[in-house]
Amino acid sequence: MKRRQILGGMAGGAAAASCPAFALADSGAPPLTLLVAGPDGSQTSRWGNACALAFSPFLPGAPAIIPRPVGGLDGVTGANQLDALVVPDGKTAAILPGAALIAFLTGDSRVHFDPTRWLPLLAGTNSGILMLRGTPPTIAALRARPPLRIAANQPQSPDLAGLLGLARLGIATAPVFGLRDTDAKTRAFIAGEVDAVFLCGEGVPEDAAPLSAAGAVPFFSIGALGPQGDMGPDPLFPGVPEAQSLGPAISPDMDAVYRAAAAAAQLDFLLVLPKLTDPGAVARWTQASAQAATSPALSAAASASSISLQPATALAGALADLAIQPTAQSGMLAYLAKNYGWQPS
Repeated sequence: MKRRQILGGMAGGAAAASCPAFALADSGAPPLTLLVAGPDGSQTSRWGNACALAFSPFLPGAPAIIPRPVGGLDGVTGANQLDALVVPDGKTAAILPGAALIAFLTGDSRVHFDPTRWLPLLAGTNSGILMLRGTPPTIAALRARPPLRIAANQPQSPDLAGLLGLARLGIATAPVFGLRDTDAKTRAFIAGEVDAVFLCGEGVPEDAAPLSAAGAVPFFSIGALGPQGDMGPDPLFPGVPEAQSLGPAISPDMDAVYRAAAAAAQLDFLLVLPKLTDPGAVARWTQASAQAATSPALSAAASASSISLQPATALAGALADLAIQPTAQSGMLAYLAKNYGWQPS
């Protein structure tokens, strides 16, 4: 089954479980809420429905978990509500896309939340690989050649990890912005308009196939998050080096912002509790998340999407990478402004 079919099937079950009448009839505990940072029917919403259904049996009393979609696709509105309006009583968790973290990292003026203070429960992580035309040259050769034409949406997107992965190595780029999805990037590569594409998100192995057929080869990956928050090679792309293994960064600050961008790009979704949640409630949610991650339905949905389900310890490591120094963030924004003429909104 395709990943949307699996998630859609799970969503139907979750919708039934979210009915208050159903909850009172079949549950021994009052319903809980899952704040979903994204519109109903979006990718984050589908994962929210799936997680609500998977978590319920493992919480005391098997309460119905009612998904509550909020805001737009980038998750910023939902993240703001999590910090500003959610009472930390353990009755509400939240699921958000990694895009909200990229908005935080790039200084989006709409951001009024701090993800480094959220309490982690579960993460769904994806692959990210940079592909180049032909046999990849050495780092020295890439530094000596004209700026690399790379397909990109905009800096405030998962493409930031690919751009900074090159920048940390001192490789100049000339992004072709406005290519919003993988199909557009692939068409640009086949047409010879770009020589590099950064793929990131669900189904990356599928997306890489047409690029490989057109003569692209992987240059680096952004790695894979391990259970303890450590970074290692991506098991879906064995033999492809992780970006940091290619050489030292041109500055410690550039290394820090790259790690933050890579952490945000890797997170397809993250499930968290608000700061200051009661420790007892955190323990119950954490235990439920560990059990839900091994449930057949959620595991199947993740596998179909090329997503790895990672525990709270892994997500804690990713969120810690976002806690960069203000000078490092300012330096990154200055780099984006100088090289790409980009300013945060």
